[in-house]
Amino acid sequence: MSEEARPHRTAAVIPAAGRGVRLGPGAPKALRTLGGTPMLIHAVRAMAASRAVSLVVVVAPPEGAPEVKNLLDEHALPERTDYLVVPGGGTRQESVRLGIEALPDGITTVLVHDAARPLVPVDTVDAVVEAVRDGAPAVVPALPLADTVKQVEPREKGEPEPVVATPERALLRAVQTPQGFDRETLQRAHRSETAVGEGATDCAGMVERLGAPVVVVPGHEEAFKVTRPLDLVLAEAVLARRRANDGF
Repeated sequence: MSEEARPHRTAAVIPAAGRGVRLGPGAPKALRTLGGTPMLIHAVRAMAASRAVSLVVVVAPPEGAPEVKNLLDEHALPERTDYLVVPGGGTRQESVRLGIEALPDGITTVLVHDAARPLVPVDTVDAVVEAVRDGAPAVVPALPLADTVKQVEPREKGEPEPVVATPERALLRAVQTPQGFDRETLQRAHRSETAVGEGATDCAGMVERLGAPVVVVPGHEEAFKVTRPLDLVLAEAVLARRRANDGF
């Protein structure tokens, strides 16, 4: 079958094996509740909300796959989408690789999405998928920076750090997810990059190191990452506003 005739099928991989230490002790970050529902379920629903996404693969903590599968079974999810839970690895990079390896034949576009970005709007997901289908090997949603950024010479925690440079803010973007990829390109990036320490946290960066082009599409302010307790407060407020406005 020619490239043009091959049907496009999109899957989303959600690595959710991390502990989320910056939110403090307790359940893994992806299982913290938001509006009474685990963040992971919000993230899965956000991916499944796109009609382009036919499969969502959740990469669970290595010993927690049955628990995560039960969690998905307990919550109402769009029926047109298939769901798969696979055990993850010791790093995000390894977990993403395991999620990619679990994809069936026929998937042409892969989204990689942070479980800690539970409120990404469907329009952002669709924009990423469309850009990949239009021929971009890798697509990243991103926002202009609101703050001036300083490059510093790192010091021990708490010590004053000398400023080395002030990058031009207009040339910088704050990256979000889902990041979207041509499947073959993403697989090649993971095959070519050996994990060191914590491994890569940004699949688009791995594609860049291959020499393949990466493009940016507009992100959304509600696709922020829930990392610290204050982020959880903001997320609850966004969710409450959505429910008041449209019954989400």
